[in-house]
Amino acid sequence: MVETTTQPVTTSQITTSQTPVAGAARRHDIDALRVFAFGILILYHVGMFYVADWHWHVKSAYLSEALQWLMLLVNPWRMALIFLISGVAVHFLLRKVPASLFALMRTRRLLVPLFFGMVVVVPPQAYVQALSTGAFDDNYLQFLWRYFTFQPWPTWAFDGAQPVGVTWNHLWYLPYVLTYSLLLAALLPVLRSLYFQMFVNAFHRLRGWQVLLLPALPFLFYEWWLSDRFPTTHAFYDDWYYHAVSCTVFFLGFVLGSRDGLWRELQRLRWLALGLAIVSYVCLMLVAPYLELRLSALAHKVVSVFNGWFWLVAVLGWAHHTLNRPFRWLAYATEAIFPWYILHQTFTVLAGYYLSRWALGPVVEPLVVTLLTIGGCLVVHEYGVRRWRYWRPLFGMR
Repeated sequence: MVETTTQPVTTSQITTSQTPVAGAARRHDIDALRVFAFGILILYHVGMFYVADWHWHVKSAYLSEALQWLMLLVNPWRMALIFLISGVAVHFLLRKVPASLFALMRTRRLLVPLFFGMVVVVPPQAYVQALSTGAFDDNYLQFLWRYFTFQPWPTWAFDGAQPVGVTWNHLWYLPYVLTYSLLLAALLPVLRSLYFQMFVNAFHRLRGWQVLLLPALPFLFYEWWLSDRFPTTHAFYDDWYYHAVSCTVFFLGFVLGSRDGLWRELQRLRWLALGLAIVSYVCLMLVAPYLELRLSALAHKVVSVFNGWFWLVAVLGWAHHTLNRPFRWLAYATEAIFPWYILHQTFTVLAGYYLSRWALGPVVEPLVVTLLTIGGCLVVHEYGVRRWRYWRPLFGMR
């Protein structure tokens, strides 16, 4: 438009909730959705190295315009799904602990990985981007010495070079979801009030076309009023359009987690939502580019918003229908996915940058980059993070 070796996390390690997501029954579909959403994110970032005409930290010599079709298929809803799942999990954690303790837990679990990531995980990405742009030509230690002086680099040196010379790159999600979590905790008296509960009850009574249309209306407003004024930056302080969208989805997840009834309606609508998502995607990719009317830009915004919402409804409905059972791999995957999220882009950027010198070809190189990304995350998590007690908090684990 998103823990211990003996007690695996549930729902979302991002939100550090170990509470079942609805009622007394364990909601395995939400755990599986979280793994699914971050898995898409990891593969999406591998794709960013190869997709033509889209800026990224480093780019391959083997660029593909056709890859844009696949990237645009998931782009409208991949991060929205992550924020929504985080909001669902926060609802159930706040049912177990007071707001003050929740705020402390959330701050510790998200700020520690963010600071560690910015100091250790992210700098190699900035280094190879600075090499590729010609902004730096010395070794990595010299780069770190320059990097941690917190002086602005040239704007073209690497993403996030301005204004203080350091960047969080793909870890931008952590300060965003932390802010929304703390805001939600501060608003908890309002959210538990009679009037807000009346809204929650009305939301969960939505059925049929109401589910498919009404929740998308705020996003239409954001698209019309904010998207052109505040382009997405992931820099936090000026990202007002993205804040509006992601914070709304986060709060929507919080509301969605409070009842079971709407989940059954999402499951019932899964085929219709999938059909509408496919039709709207085809319209965006095939019809919209050929429209030359003055209103075509507005029509494109409308179709884009509903396309993202239809995909969300379809994904949630199908997940509730097919994934709500205890898969054998799920406990391990729910523990692993947050460390993988922190690590993955550094492996992708380094593998892509150094393998591009070998001219492996447009088939072998993407396969090797993907395998190195997955293999690197697997090895570091399994033989480092997961087993070493003092590493675990650095990656958001108990």
